[in-house]
Amino acid sequence: MKPYTRYIAFLFATLFCSTFILGAFTYVGASGRVAIKEKIFSYLKERKVSSNDEKLIKIANSVYEEAKDFEIDYRLVLAVMKVESNFKSDAISKKGARGLLQIKPSLAKHVSKETGVSIKSPKCLEEPEKNIRIGVSHLSWLMDKFENINTALHAYNVGLGKVKPSTSDDNGPDTRFTRKVLTEYQLIKNSLPDPGAIQ
Repeated sequence: MKPYTRYIAFLFATLFCSTFILGAFTYVGASGRVAIKEKIFSYLKERKVSSNDEKLIKIANSVYEEAKDFEIDYRLVLAVMKVESNFKSDAISKKGARGLLQIKPSLAKHVSKETGVSIKSPKCLEEPEKNIRIGVSHLSWLMDKFENINTALHAYNVGLGKVKPSTSDDNGPDTRFTRKVLTEYQLIKNSLPDPGAIQ
């Protein structure tokens, strides 16, 4: 084989190997994400969430993907969901908050513009994908604003207007809601994998 021909063959071989390796890493990453979604699904099943498998799959997918998009731990989202609605997509509070993450229609109207979610009526907030996208977006925004998980959770619970500036200092407010969420968060962290392990 002539030197030039050998050089061309070497380039093709290198290109093929690089493509194969890149594809393998992509596959590993994708399979890792699928594995986490399956674990979320199993976690919900184990807690006897009263939804059919199709809806549980939607919830598991949405929780993981939205948390990833908004750079927040999906296990924290599950903890808030547990405390807010006990995983009931049709839950409605006395103050009119709806769905898995207990979103008020007034908040949904504001946040939906930024997230591209169409909310035609409060009933739409009982749709898992819409509720989760709006809730995760809002929680992520609060985490960025306060840089303090306690204060962010407190604001999520009582509303931004009721959070005093001093509550963002140090560890933030220690309320019944924040304690319940953080306790649940720790339990879930012990059961489900760290999202940082999958890129």
